[in-house]
Amino acid sequence: MIGTIVNACTILLGAVLGGTFKRFLSKKLEDALLGALGMAAFGIGISNVVKNMPDSKYPVLFIVSLALGVLCGTLLDIDGRLKRAAAPKAKAGAEAAASDKLPGPSAGRGRLIDGLTTGCLIYCIGALSILGPIEAALRGDHTLLFTNATLDLVTSTVLAATYGYGMMIAAGVLFLWQGSIYVLTLSLGEFISSAMMTELSIVGGFMIAMTGIGIMGIKDFKVLNFLPALIVPVVWCLITGA
Repeated sequence: MIGTIVNACTILLGAVLGGTFKRFLSKKLEDALLGALGMAAFGIGISNVVKNMPDSKYPVLFIVSLALGVLCGTLLDIDGRLKRAAAPKAKAGAEAAASDKLPGPSAGRGRLIDGLTTGCLIYCIGALSILGPIEAALRGDHTLLFTNATLDLVTSTVLAATYGYGMMIAAGVLFLWQGSIYVLTLSLGEFISSAMMTELSIVGGFMIAMTGIGIMGIKDFKVLNFLPALIVPVVWCLITGA
């Protein structure tokens, strides 16, 4: 799992660099950086879709996945539950901040959740992040993971420059994600098929693109509510494979 460890470490390094740089950013520069980050996320998402759509064996599966996913996510209120859980439990701190005309801690935490959602989607839902652990498990080839680590170093630096040191949490999420794929591949061999990776990359690409649109302030899709959409391609590919 050396490739996954390196990948997680580059995200940590990028978060430290970006968090340190953040203190020197003015509001104007931060807004400009958010705009650039939003366009980058949108581009990465569309790139995932365009690259994988021609290889899809189920052309409408991504539509069904997104529709069912957002229905389940909205009914479960994943976005709202997570943001409420991140809000401070005591009102005293928020009231004190309001009396000082400062943004309350809930605003900062909600903003960090938006950043972590963006980061985790970009880091985890992509061809390199899915295919990399599989190649490492089956062939001992870490090339894809090292390539992904280089890209994530830059992305992590930009994200942390906007959202702060809290983006380091995303390194743990990536480690668990890629580590799970690595272990499953070792244990179950063909459990994760190429068709499954293709469909996951398409659905994930749309989710990353939606995140970019949200960062730019065009429309808030509440991307966390779309997370169940990633389960649909897995279940479908397992059923059709069986």
